[in-house]
Amino acid sequence: MATDRDQIDEQLAELLDDLTQRVQRGEAVDLEQVTQKYPHLAEDLKEVWGAVMLADAVALNVSITSPGSGEEPIPEKLSQLKLPLRFGDYELIEEIGRGGMGVVYRARQVSLNRIVAVKMILKAQLASEDELSRFLSEAESAARLSHPGIVPVYEVGQRDGRYYFSMKYIEGETLSQRLARGPMPAKEAARMMRIISSAVHEAHQHGILHRDLKPSNILIDKNGSPVVTDFGLAKQVTSDVDSITRSGAIIGTPAFMAPEQASGDRGAVGVTSDVYGLGTILFAMITGQPPFQGRTPVDVLLKVLEQDPPMPHEVNPKVDRDLEMITLRCLQKPMDLRYPNAQMLCDDFEAYLNDEAISARSGQFFQVVSRMFRETHNAQVLENWGLLWMWHSLVLFVCCVATQMLQWNNDGHRWHYIAIWTVISGIWAACFWYLRRRMGPVTFVERQIAHVWGAGMIGVACLFPIEWLLGLKPLELSPLLAVISGMVFLIKGGILTGWFYFQALALFACSVPMALYPGVAHIIFGIVSAASFFIPGLQYYRQRLRVQRERPFAPAGSTFGE
Repeated sequence: MATDRDQIDEQLAELLDDLTQRVQRGEAVDLEQVTQKYPHLAEDLKEVWGAVMLADAVALNVSITSPGSGEEPIPEKLSQLKLPLRFGDYELIEEIGRGGMGVVYRARQVSLNRIVAVKMILKAQLASEDELSRFLSEAESAARLSHPGIVPVYEVGQRDGRYYFSMKYIEGETLSQRLARGPMPAKEAARMMRIISSAVHEAHQHGILHRDLKPSNILIDKNGSPVVTDFGLAKQVTSDVDSITRSGAIIGTPAFMAPEQASGDRGAVGVTSDVYGLGTILFAMITGQPPFQGRTPVDVLLKVLEQDPPMPHEVNPKVDRDLEMITLRCLQKPMDLRYPNAQMLCDDFEAYLNDEAISARSGQFFQVVSRMFRETHNAQVLENWGLLWMWHSLVLFVCCVATQMLQWNNDGHRWHYIAIWTVISGIWAACFWYLRRRMGPVTFVERQIAHVWGAGMIGVACLFPIEWLLGLKPLELSPLLAVISGMVFLIKGGILTGWFYFQALALFACSVPMALYPGVAHIIFGIVSAASFFIPGLQYYRQRLRVQRERPFAPAGSTFGE
């Protein structure tokens, strides 16, 4: 008979198959609603869904035939094309590029007798509405732009169910091909980035975000000038609804993706997300590798979310200091610490090339200090803990008052204090965790926080046997309660939000008056510790209510970014 784990794996496989088929049909998949419907599969599903969405799981089985016009029929799969081949007004000569959505050919436009690049959508009639929308969005976005750093689009059309567009053919190589030979000289990198960032700013001025900036999407012509291409993930800045968002997909290339894209927080993606992408390109230019690398796309995504990129000079000791400063400002995880727009980035490259001061050096100290107190993306989980933390502050204060009352009554029975700080606290911890699980699936970060909290409770419980072994009276080690609690908040500050450093500092400081005034030590600790939980609990409880008012149909237990 199959084990429970086997049954769960089988159910997960069936669910993934169903969801994948829905995505292939162009249907929207709300991952939060799915996890609410299948709570026992929620953790496993969230762990593998990113990898599923990053994989090109749709087969390229398309069927296109041309009318009897003397042209050869186009085979079912584009990989089976026998080139050269006539396609409308174009003679396809050779394939020069292929991605998850389209394939690009070098072609000759017969009527004008010129060499162009022709991009076709891969799946023709089988393409979903989302894929077709993205393909046409790329053509529309690029066609609206006129900048020497952007590949111009000549024609957008459809033939025999196959959507295509033609654009200027750039003879040269991609930036990724150039970087395969090693890092670029500082001045050359800055010169190219000045043009690239200016081109991206031009797109932003027309209300277009690129969202997939990376070396392979930068072409270098025979004169060494870069041009930006592949607006397949372009998005209108003014758009209120993003259909790709609703699908739950994580779009982009993991190694060059901004954290807000990697987290799926589509509402937060903006101009500074492209600035981050420009920073990843600059990082690759001066070091020869992307900021983050991993064995799998999921590994890279986790690094983008959780880790800071290495210092460029650690990868390449010859990196120019000013270019390193520009790179690091682009790659700040808090969006408002990056360059506000691509033009300001372009201005810094201009200043660098003119041997002038760059803005990336100004305000560095305040940026570092500000960064220490920023919320991480993990802070979203606190919306699920707000009300529970308010109750926890009450339970904690009651325990402190009860302990203080026993001490004032000269109660020397050590087990009475153990009962308060182990049995009662343990029962409340079990209730806390039960109530949290009822709200929805528990995230990995929440389990981490729970382990930190549990370690603190074990540390407190260990104080009583230590007092007994050392021959001390009950509560003589009470100041260590504040020290242990301060350590817990210090760890939370690194995982959730730097504002918890203030709670940690207050609790560490609280240990001093507790040692000086043992007769009221637990009242002091009760006030400080309860406030440390109640204040953020109230803040995030209100935030949760605000989110629910703004998104009344959001599933219970879901979390959102700002």
